[in-house]
Parts: sequence; structure tokens; C-alpha cells
Amino acid sequence: MSTPTLTSTDVVAALRAAVRGSVDDSSRRRAEYSTDASNYRVVPRVVVFPLDTDDVLAALEVSRTLGVPLTARGAGTSVAGNSIGPGIVLDFSRHVNRVLSLDPDARTAVVEPGTIMATLQKAAAPHGLRFGPDPSTWTRATLGGMIGNNACGPRAVAYGRTADNVLALDVVDGTGRRFTAGAGSLDAVPGLDALVSANLDVLRTELGRFTRQVSGYSLEHLLPENGRDLAKALVGTEGTVGTLLGATLRLVPIAAAPVLVVLGYPDMPTAADAVPALLAHAPLAIEGMDSRLVDVVRRVKGPGAVPTLPAGNGWLMVEVGGDTLDEAMSRAQALAADAGTGAVGLFPPGPEASAMWRIREDGAGLGGRTPGNEQAWPGFEDSAVPPERLGAYLRELEGLMSRHGVDGLAYGHFGDGCVHLRLDIPLERSGDPLREFMTDAAGLVAAHGGSLSGEHGDGRARSELLPVMYSSRVIELFGAFKALLDPDGLLNPGVLVDPGPLDADLRRPHARPVLGSGGFAFAHDHGDLTTAVHRCTGVGKCRADNTANGGFMCPSYLATRDEKDSTRGRARVLQEMVNGGFVTGGFASPEVHDVLDLCLSCKACSSDCPAGVDMAAYKSEVLYRTYRRRVRPVSHYALGWLPRWARAITAVPGGGPLVNAVLSFGPLRKVVLAGGGMDPRRGVPAFARRPFRAWARAAGLVDSRPLASDAASGVASAGDATVSPARDGGSGADAVRGEKFVVLWADSFSDSLAPGVGRAAVAVLEDAGYRVVVPDGEACCGLTWITTGQLDGARKRLEQLLTVLGPFAVNGVPIVGLEPSCTAVLRSDLLELFPDDPRAKAVAAGTHTLAELLTAPAPLGPGDAWQAPDLAGVTAVVQPHCHHYSVMGFRADERLLRAAGADIQVAAGCCGLAGNWGMEKGHYETSVAVAERSLLPALRELPSRPGSEHVLLADGFSCRTQAGDLAGVEGVALAELLAAHLARVAR
Repeated sequence: MSTPTLTSTDVVAALRAAVRGSVDDSSRRRAEYSTDASNYRVVPRVVVFPLDTDDVLAALEVSRTLGVPLTARGAGTSVAGNSIGPGIVLDFSRHVNRVLSLDPDARTAVVEPGTIMATLQKAAAPHGLRFGPDPSTWTRATLGGMIGNNACGPRAVAYGRTADNVLALDVVDGTGRRFTAGAGSLDAVPGLDALVSANLDVLRTELGRFTRQVSGYSLEHLLPENGRDLAKALVGTEGTVGTLLGATLRLVPIAAAPVLVVLGYPDMPTAADAVPALLAHAPLAIEGMDSRLVDVVRRVKGPGAVPTLPAGNGWLMVEVGGDTLDEAMSRAQALAADAGTGAVGLFPPGPEASAMWRIREDGAGLGGRTPGNEQAWPGFEDSAVPPERLGAYLRELEGLMSRHGVDGLAYGHFGDGCVHLRLDIPLERSGDPLREFMTDAAGLVAAHGGSLSGEHGDGRARSELLPVMYSSRVIELFGAFKALLDPDGLLNPGVLVDPGPLDADLRRPHARPVLGSGGFAFAHDHGDLTTAVHRCTGVGKCRADNTANGGFMCPSYLATRDEKDSTRGRARVLQEMVNGGFVTGGFASPEVHDVLDLCLSCKACSSDCPAGVDMAAYKSEVLYRTYRRRVRPVSHYALGWLPRWARAITAVPGGGPLVNAVLSFGPLRKVVLAGGGMDPRRGVPAFARRPFRAWARAAGLVDSRPLASDAASGVASAGDATVSPARDGGSGADAVRGEKFVVLWADSFSDSLAPGVGRAAVAVLEDAGYRVVVPDGEACCGLTWITTGQLDGARKRLEQLLTVLGPFAVNGVPIVGLEPSCTAVLRSDLLELFPDDPRAKAVAAGTHTLAELLTAPAPLGPGDAWQAPDLAGVTAVVQPHCHHYSVMGFRADERLLRAAGADIQVAAGCCGLAGNWGMEKGHYETSVAVAERSLLPALRELPSRPGSEHVLLADGFSCRTQAGDLAGVEGVALAELLAAHLARVAR
């Protein structure tokens, strides 16, 4: 047992003497690992990143010698508090993460515990194999964690749980014994054979009653008729009896031609009633969802994200396999005939089937919010009942939720009777509502012969409730099993055996409100920064490499693979800051600024994170509150005020060329960059010889006469002229009736640094039939003030912008933005800084990208009368700006380019510069590493591709700057590409 005088310093010193990997007891690191994907917070003493198995063994020896608890952790996606602990947390995911061998003939693989499931799937796929169970977190979940929780996923109905696919485990138990667990290996643990023999009756009657009964220890695998399989019994023990060093796993063939059958029913319980008949057809998966989930997907992802479903308000998505497509289709038709509904859709492999599955995948992520967009919490995350009881269970569950006044989006693996459900239980003040609901819900599950956990384990959320499910003899049996393997209770204490109260160690009740203080409104979070940062429930999608599927989150984590650089890691430290526990310095805390340092403010999390975390906004708010009315880092003045400097330089005749010439001298450029808090290895963008607005004025596009407006509100009234330049002699309103006016907004970058983009946009818009107006007056969006947290300065610039653009917007004249990051400000940050201003709402609604306008239906778009320039023969690497991807979406640009005939490769992920971030000192190496993930490899391949014209297409000024800086490639914006090909269109 632990020595009373033992200090954390002693523990850390012992670990550093024994382990070659990193041993980190900093407050920042402990904050990052204080919780997982659950409701719970347990601060560890120290976090260890073992380099290999020897390091793991050494850390375990220190744990036993000093009597310090130890918790094994993979990706930290456990939703029940399974992977947090008060002592040593051992993170396997950083280094102990290899596929050691793969035998395609035997269909087996040997893996280390930190191996991400996606890594194994990638290694097995060339052999036509895969690991069968596929939880929704498979892109970041580790196989050690899946073994710890007995993970399943939708296709477990065909392939079984993780336990059914484990052949052998290399394990060290709590006594220090290392053994290989497998079939017939009970002798590895003295006393285990006798324990089984003394409890054969309860093992046969209370455990293993249906496939998703994974709560407690699955000791039914130790029965003689089940092969006395210790490996399978250790699956699902949540690290409480042994630490995994390696696993031998069974692989299964990839389904040759799966067909998706979508079945519609009046409601979800009725859909569940049909499941038993469908199981007779041996499907690969049966997933359930209802109309409320589909509505949320439509609301968040857009109407186009949901293809046409069969009639109904509840659906089953059933996958059927076969050796050939004809065989699979025949089986699908036979299944549909037994489905008890005429609302049937059959989808062979292809885009339609993928789109249908995407509804389910998107819904799984969005289930973390209620239909009313409130925070929904885990706890009752994955209950399961025998499939024949599922319909009745769902009906009673709806009544239970109603009685407790809670809401959530239920969906799940209906083929196994497993229901996923997160609920808006009010945890802000105490855990009492959670305890009350969970106690009643446990009774409901038990009444239907079910399991509190169907695939995620019990952890801190449900272990206390196991006596509701099991007899006292089974609970005693679990304790005896734990005592044989971990007699001192050092392995993951407080879980399964001798559990803590389910309402202890809750994270949310300890977080005090942090209300607005002149910065962002956080309107979607009731004006409370605390509520905003607690959006992160830890599902860990920010740790997944989703770039192959077009994802952008999280570029810095993908470059460093350090938890502190993940969106989740940052959110955890911010949560500790508002909790005020051991991150005590408030907004100025070194821990906070450390985790935010490598945040690129790319906003990818705002669209890719299922919980809608917007770390860019949180970072701006932190910088705002830290430095408000204080001296700032020099880069905040040099880069945060860049539009001011650029405007001053280009306003002087010849100023741009003069400054460019001076800064072209290498030594001087390095001095200037270093003095401005920037990396001297960077280049300096060239300033314009002639700003765009000066060119537009000479071209007659600018008119100095302002719109008449309501003096009280500052908003143009309904009767005001729509535009001021009524060159035909009539009013602006009369002009609009005869012509399609559009406002071309000259942001600071397009005006002073890239005026050619604006000139090209004028040519394209006029070709499309628009009459272009460039408003007089400065209209800076304050982007660089926002990213450096100078929100008061940003608000001043946006107030001026609203004065210039607001009258156009409120009168329905579309505004076209050229620089994606600036356009995104008008579509997002503007509303956070002016939440109650009708001009802001009008500008946000009326601002479009060039592609959005050109592809929009008439009357907003040009209609069928306009044909895009012919881009056949153009081969383009397309780098979407992160803010373009995250706020506006890039689909309109893709549609326009493909329709015009361009051959495009859309780069996935950030370019790595991210505006001022990549210029700042200390960020260069990470910036290059981010660029090496997608942009730079694509640019290296570009010249060798067939085609008559090769280009880098990037609307973002920073993206073009990065390509020029690191690859010497000059990119073009969409407007420039289209303008260059206008002559090719037959008129």
C-alpha cells in the first residue's frame, strides 16, 4: 500500500529513473488528462508516455513498489470515465502503437495496445481483410481501449464484439505476473479454476444471456463449454485486473458487395419491433434512427446532406452481404419482404449508399446536442436489451425521459438491441438529477433483461448500479476475480469493483459561469464561455486523421501528435481554467497560453467537431481578456495591425514598390521580421503598386454618394434607394429593376496586397451580367484584430464596415467577398461581435463567395443565360482556405470547377500558414509540418501531371503565400482563373 509520506515528487522521480519515455507532471499535462469523453474529472499525479513494452513494465513496477494507482489509456474516448485515474496515467497511443505482424493466410494480426483501429484496417485492407467490430470512433480509438471496453459498433451483429475477435492477450496483472491469456489458460492465474468451479450456476444463468451484455466482467467465457478462454474474459475488464502489452486478433474478409436496405416505419419503436424478423436473414448491420435525428443533420449539415428517405418517421438501415452483387441484392430483396413495411429503398454500393450511411454517421456525432441545440451528456450512453424486447423498451424509455424532463436523440445498433442516447441532464449545479435518472433507468433496463452497457463499459458512470442488474453472488464473484489478479486494487481503482458514487467527480458542476466582458457574445452558449468550452465532451475526433475524407481538423495535432495540440486538449485546459482548480492564473495562465500557442485559428473544429467547438473563437477571447488595456506581444501590433500598415504604405504614390524594394534586401528583411515578432525565415508579401479601390475609382465603379438611411437606426429604410450609383439617371431602385447589381467588397488583402484578384472578379461578374459596385469608404473586417484577440479594435472596424455595407445588405443587394477569411468574418464573427444589430444580420445573410453567387439559382445567380469559362485542359491543385471550408463550405467552388471541365485535386487540410499564425516566431517548424501533410506533396506532383495547364488554385492570400514561400509556386485565385479563360466561351 502507499506510504503516507509519499509525495508526487517521489513518484515522478522514481518514474523518470525507470522509464525512458516522457514523464510529465506539469499542471498543463495533468489538465489534459484529467478527463476522457465522459462526465468525470479525476486529476492524475503524472502522465507517462512509454516508448515500448519495457517502459510499460518499468512503470508498472514503480506503481506496485510505491503503491500508486495506475490507469491505462489509449485515445481517451471512453464515455464512462474508464480511462482516467488519480495516480499514474499511462498513454499508449503516442509510441506503443504498431501493427507488429499480419498473417493474411491465418487471418490474424498482432498489435500493440496503442494501435489505432484505422491503422490496422489500412494494413489489412490490401489482403481483403478487416477487423470486424467497428465503433464510430474507429479513426482514433486504440485497440487496447477497444479491448478494455469490449467495443462493438454497427457490424458486430455479423462479426461479433471485440471479445469474439480476440485470440490471445499478452498481459501483466496487478501482482506483476506476465502471462499469455487465451483458450484453456486458466492456470495462468492461481485460484481462478477453483473460483469458476464454485460458481458454475451463476456463470451459466446470469452472465452471457445476450450478445450485448457487457456490463461487469464477462466471466461466462471461463466456462468449460466456452473453452475456458481467459483472453475473452479479460476483454471488457477496463484495465482493472491487468495491463495489456499486446494482442493477437482475428481478421475477417471484407464484404464483397454489400447492399444497403433502408426501411421506413411510423416511429422508431415500431422499427425496433421489426428487428427480430430481419435477424433471420443474417445481415451485416441493422442501425436505427428517427426523424428528429435526421432533422438535426439537415439543420447542421444543410438540406443536401440528407438524400430522400423512404416514407416514415423511424428508419432501419440494414446492410446485407454476398459473394456477388446479384447474391447480395437477392438477399436484400428477401429481407425487405419480411420487413413489415412497404417503405423500402435498396442501394447497391455507390454514392447513394454512401450518402445514406453518412446520415447515420453525421447523426452519431450530432447526438451530443439535443434537438433544441442544448448540451447532451453521456452516462446513459449505450444501454442494451435483447432485440426482441427493444420496441417495448424504447416506448417505456420515452416515458421515463418525459417524467424526468430530459431530452436527447436516440439511435443505435438495433440489430444487437443497443441504444445510444445522450441527455440534457442539468449538470451545471449538481449531480442529483443524474443520480435520479440513472437509478430509474437502471431499473428499466433490468426489467427488460438488459445491460447497462452495451459496448462502452461501465466505468464511473454505471459501476455503482451493477447490483441493480446482478445478484449479490455475481457482485461477490466480480470482487473475487479482481482480488485474484489485482489484490492491492492499484489498477484503475473506482471502476467495476468497489466503485465510487456515479455522481462523484463530475466535471461540469464545479465550473463557474464566465459571462461576457465585451468580447464575443457566445450567443449559442447563453453568453457563457464556461458553457462554450464544455461543449467538448472529449469524443476525440480532433485526434483522427480525416484528411483522406476531406477533413481539416486538427492541423497542429496531426503535425505534432501531442494531446496539448488537439482541440480536446486545449478545451480541457480551458475547462480547468474556468474551474479554477489547479490552473489558477485565469486567462493569463501559462498553461492556457501554452496549449493555445499552436492553435492556428483555422476554425476547422467549428465544422468538423461534432460538438461544434470553435477553438479559434475561444483563443481570441482568451487573448482579448489577457491583454485588454495591457501591453501586447509585438506581433499583435506588427501583424494584428497589418491592414493599417498596408493601407498607409499603398496610399502613398510609389509606396508599395519602395517598401518592396527595401524589404527585398535579405539582411534588412530578417531584421524587420525579427523585430516584429516574426520568423526571419519567412518572406514578406509584396505590397500593391496600385490598390484595387484606386483602380476601381478610375474605372468608374466607386461612387462617393452614400445611401440615405434612418438616422436613428443607421439602417437603410425600405424606401431608400438600393444602390447609389444610378448612372442611367434614375434612382438606384429603378436601376435595380433593370439590372443585376452586386457589391464587390474590397477587403484589406484584396485592396492592398492582391488587387489583381479584385480586377479579375470585376471582369467575371460583368461577364455574368452583373453591374458591379465598389462602395466608397473603408470597410475592413478586422480579421487580424480578431485573430490576435484585439476585439475592441475589431469591433471599431466592423462598425465602420456596417456603415458602408449595411445599407446595401438591408436592401437585398448581394455582397461578394474575395478573401475567404474576411468573408468568413462577415458570416460568423460579425454576428458574435454584433449579435443584436440588424445590419450585421443582413450583411451576414447577404455576403457570398464568388462561386456561391455564380452557382446560385436566379434571381441571385446569373441563371442559365451565363456559361462559365471553359476550363478543359486545366489541371489544378485546389487548396481551400480553412475558413472557407469551415464557415462557407467549399461545395459551390467544386461544382463550378467541375462543371467548367477542370481536372481538380482538392487538398485536404490546412496549408499551414493560417494568416498571422504561421508568420509568428516559434511556429515555423509546425507550419512547415502542416504543409507537408497535403499541400507541399501535391505541389511536387503537379508539374508531372498530364494536361496543358497546371495551376495551384487558392483563394486564400495566406495559402498562396505559403505555397510561394515553401515551394516557389505562384497560386491564382478562382476569379483570376476564370477571368483568364473568359475568351474561350463561345458567345
